Amino acid sequence: METKENSIFENYFKDFSKYDELLTSELTIKPDWKILLDNLLKIGSKELADRQSEIDWLLAENGVTYNVYNDPNGLNRPWNLNIIPFIIQQKEWELVEKGIKQRSELLNLILKDIYGERKLLKNGIIPPEVIYAHRGFLRACDQIDYKTAKTLLIHAVDLARGPDGRMWVVNDRTQAPSGMGYALENRFSKSKVIPEIFENIHVTQPSEFFKDFDQLLLNAAPGNKENPNVVVLTPGPHNETYFEHAYLSTFLGYPLVKGNDLVVRNGKVWMKSLKGLKQVDVILRRVDDAFMDPLELREDSYLGVAGLLEVVRLQNVAIVNPIGSGVLENPGLIPFMENICKYFLKEDLILPQIASWWCGQEKERNHVFENLTSFVVKKIDRSQRENIIFCEFLSKKELKQLKKNILANPNQYVAQEKIYFSTAPNFINEKLEPRKVLCRTFSIAKGDQYSVMPGGLVRVAAEREKLFVSNQRGGTSKDFWVIGDQNQAHLALYSWNKSLPNNITSINDVPSNTAENLFWSGRYVARTLLTARYIRMVLNRMTNGQYNNMILPNQECLNILYHSITTITSTFPGFYDDKKSEALLKDPLKEIVSVIIDEKRIGSFAQSLQSFSGSYFTLRNLWSKDMWRVFDSIDKIWKNFKSEENYSIYSITRFFDKIITRIIAFMALTEESIMVKQGLLLYFIGLELEEASMTIEKFRALIVVNHDEDLEYEILESLLSSHESLNIYRYSYKSYLSLENVVRLLLLDQEYTRSLTYQINRLQKDISKLPNNTPNGEPTECLKNIEKALSLVQNIDIDSILEVDKETNIRLKLDQLFSKLSDLFHVTSMSISDTYFNHSLQQKQLVKRNITN
Repeated sequence: METKENSIFENYFKDFSKYDELLTSELTIKPDWKILLDNLLKIGSKELADRQSEIDWLLAENGVTYNVYNDPNGLNRPWNLNIIPFIIQQKEWELVEKGIKQRSELLNLILKDIYGERKLLKNGIIPPEVIYAHRGFLRACDQIDYKTAKTLLIHAVDLARGPDGRMWVVNDRTQAPSGMGYALENRFSKSKVIPEIFENIHVTQPSEFFKDFDQLLLNAAPGNKENPNVVVLTPGPHNETYFEHAYLSTFLGYPLVKGNDLVVRNGKVWMKSLKGLKQVDVILRRVDDAFMDPLELREDSYLGVAGLLEVVRLQNVAIVNPIGSGVLENPGLIPFMENICKYFLKEDLILPQIASWWCGQEKERNHVFENLTSFVVKKIDRSQRENIIFCEFLSKKELKQLKKNILANPNQYVAQEKIYFSTAPNFINEKLEPRKVLCRTFSIAKGDQYSVMPGGLVRVAAEREKLFVSNQRGGTSKDFWVIGDQNQAHLALYSWNKSLPNNITSINDVPSNTAENLFWSGRYVARTLLTARYIRMVLNRMTNGQYNNMILPNQECLNILYHSITTITSTFPGFYDDKKSEALLKDPLKEIVSVIIDEKRIGSFAQSLQSFSGSYFTLRNLWSKDMWRVFDSIDKIWKNFKSEENYSIYSITRFFDKIITRIIAFMALTEESIMVKQGLLLYFIGLELEEASMTIEKFRALIVVNHDEDLEYEILESLLSSHESLNIYRYSYKSYLSLENVVRLLLLDQEYTRSLTYQINRLQKDISKLPNNTPNGEPTECLKNIEKALSLVQNIDIDSILEVDKETNIRLKLDQLFSKLSDLFHVTSMSISDTYFNHSLQQKQLVKRNITN
C-alpha cells in the first residue's frame, strides 16, 4: 500500500478478527469501496479532519439535536455524523429491498390478523401468549377496519450484516419509527460540506421516496378528500427525536401539533386554531400507542387526544401508523416469522433473522437454559426500555437469578443467538478505525405495494469494541449510500410539486398551542432583553460612581436603582429584605449576581432566559437556520458566563454587551422567519405587552417618588439609559433633563416606537387583527381592555399627573395611572389566553383500567 494509505489505515488492523465492510478476509480493499477510498486519500487526512469539524459545526449551527435523557451535558445534544459513509452496491440492495418489501407485507398481514380474524392464533401458528402478553397489543383496537390499501403504512427495519455476509433483520419498528429526518439531514450536510467525496460514485437519492411519503399522507385521508388537513403529532420538545418532528413538519409543510391542539367533537378530530376548530383528516404521529387516547388507553396521558379511537372506528381520521401497531415490535414473533411467511405468502423469508427461542415453550426454554451463556436475553416487550442482557458477562449468581426470573414469567422472555455484526470504517483522529454498525431503512405503503428508501440511517457504536449501537448510548451516525453504475439525479430539497396545497395560509388556521407559544416567546424574549439592559445600566452607574468610594448623591441614586432591580424583576424580597438590606447595600453585587444567575429564582434573568429557550425549542419548526445559529451563540455565551468562578462589574457588563446584541439579532430574524398570518402577530402581541408592562414597572420604581433636583436628574438619566433613549432625548429636546420632557417622550410620544403610547397603539392594532368569534362581531374582551388602556394614556393631563402629594412626597395620580394600566395589561393577557389558547380542560377516563397486561 502507498504511504498515504498506510497512514490513514494505521489503526485499522489492530485486533481485526470479525467481518468488515471495507476489507476482505485477506485484508485487501473490497472493490465496492475502492473509489470511495481513492476519494478519501485524494482529499487527505488533514483536510478530512477539517471537513469533519465543519460537519460538526454545521449540524450544531443548524440545531440538529438528539435528546438524551439525563445527559449531564444537557437535553439537546448535538447530532453526530461521521464523515465516512456506509455503502452498499445496488445489485445487493435490490435483494435487500425485495426482502424488506416482503417483510413489510408480512407485518401488514400480521397486524390485520391480530386485530381481525386472528387466524394465526386459531391455527396455532403463533402461541396466544406471544401476542396477549405483549403490552403493545391494545384490546381497544380490536376489529377496527381501515380503508387504506395497507394497514401498516410505515415500517422501519434495522439491518446488520451477519456472519454469512448477508444483511440480517435485527429489529422492526412500526408504531412511530424515527430516523427519516435525520437520514435526510445527513445527506444534505454531507453534500454541502464535502461534495468531492461523491466524485465518480453514483449515489441513489431519496427524493422519489419522500415524494411517495407525502403522497401516502394525502392518500390516507378518509373518503379520498381532495384537500386533506394533515398534521404531525409530537409529544413535545423533550422527546428524544423532537428535532426530527419539527424537521419533517417543515420539510413536508404540515402543522406540528401537540395533543392539546386537537379535540374530538361529533365523531371527528379537530385542530384548535385561533378562530375555532378545523377538521383533521390525517395524523402523522410520533406519540407511542398507549398515550394516544387517555379515554380508552392510558388515562394519565397528556400527549394524546381523548376519544381519538372512536373517531378511528368511525373512519373519520387516518392515523399513520395505526394505533396498536406497536405489537409488531415484538422479538417474540421472530421464532415464528418463517412459519407465518409460509402461511400467508407461501414462500420463505428472503432476509435472514437472528436465531431466536421464545421461552414460553418448554423445549425451547430448556435449550436456552442449557446454553445460557451463549445467548442474549431480552423481554418480548421493551416498551419501558428494559435492558438487553448479555449472558456471557453474568456471574453464576446472576445467571441463576436470570433463570429464576424466566421461570417466574417465561412468556415474557426471548433468547437470541449472539452474533458479531460487521464493522465499517469510522474517521477518528485523522485515522480510520472499525466500528460496529446498524443500518435503518424505511418502507412505506404505495398503493398495494411498498416503497423502500434507498439507503437510510446508519448508527455506529461509540467505541471500538462496543456491542451496543445506540444513539442513547453515545453512538454516532453515518450517511447510508446505495451506489450503482448509472448517473443519479442530485438530491432535491423539495422534489415534488403539490397539486393539493395544505399549508397554513391564515392567522385563523394557526394551531392554538403554536399561537400560545408564539405569544409567550414574544413575552419571554422582551423580558430577557429588558432585564439585561436594565441591570447593565445599573452596573454602568456603579462604575461611573467609582464603586465603593462615592459621594452621597450618587450613593442615594444607586440605592434607588438597587431597589428598582428588585421591583422590576419581582425578585422579592431582594434589596427590600429588612434583615439583610443594610448588608446588601454595602455589597450589592452579590444580590445582583443572584438576580442574574439563579435559575430557580422567579423573575431572575436566568429564569427569563430559560423560559425564552424553552419557547424557542417548542417552536423550532418555525424558525430559520440563521435564528438557530444566533440562539446557539446565546446559549454558549450564557454557559461560559455561568462557569465563571468570580464575577466583577466588568465581567458581567461584558457578558450583557455580548448577549444583548445577539438577542436583538434574534428578534430581528424572527420577523424574517415567519409571516404575520402564520403566527408572527401573536409574537408581536406578546412582545409589545411585555415591553409596555416593564416600561410601567420602570416608571413606578423610579419617578413616582419625588426627589430633589440633583438626584432626580441622575434618576432620569438612568431611566433614559435603560430605555436606550438618552441620545433620542438629547436630539429631540436639546435641553437639561426634565421630568416633564421625559414623560412626554417615554409615555406620551405617539411616534416614538419605545414610548408607552406607541406600544399600546400597536397592541390595539395587532389585537384587532386576531379572529373575532363574538356575537355580532363585538370587540373581544382583550381588545376592550387594551382600548381602555389606550384611552387612559391619551387623556393624560401632564401637569396634573405629575403633581406631588405634599404629605407622602409621592405623585399619587401617576402611581394610580400606572396601577390601572398594569391591571389592564394583566387582564388583557389573561383574556387573550382564555379566548385563544385555553387548554385547561383535560378529558379523563371515568373508570381507571389496568393497562399493563
